[in-house]
Amino acid sequence: HLVNIGRGALVDEAALVAALTEHRIGGATLDVFDVEPLPADHPLWDAPNATITAHMSGDVIGWRDTLAAQFTANVRRWLAGEPLLNVVDKKLGYVPGAGSPAGSGPDR
Repeated sequence: HLVNIGRGALVDEAALVAALTEHRIGGATLDVFDVEPLPADHPLWDAPNATITAHMSGDVIGWRDTLAAQFTANVRRWLAGEPLLNVVDKKLGYVPGAGSPAGSGPDR
């Protein structure tokens, strides 16, 4: 099952439609697309086992409070010379903040 809540361009939509139609993949849940909004005639709408959402995966109640708390915690850690929480690993192709590599330390 493929889930994409990141960026539409990460998924080859034509290949995904083929994989779903030919049952080479169990399903897909997509919140983002290469072209948004997803055109009414796009084959993903009729692809078997495809769930299309309204580009709302990031709109969760309380996300701003959570973000503020995480930011504040990391500022305190940075000022204290401690490793930051939730740092993304550069080797995965993301642009991280600063701090220790993701997955290291007891708080990861």
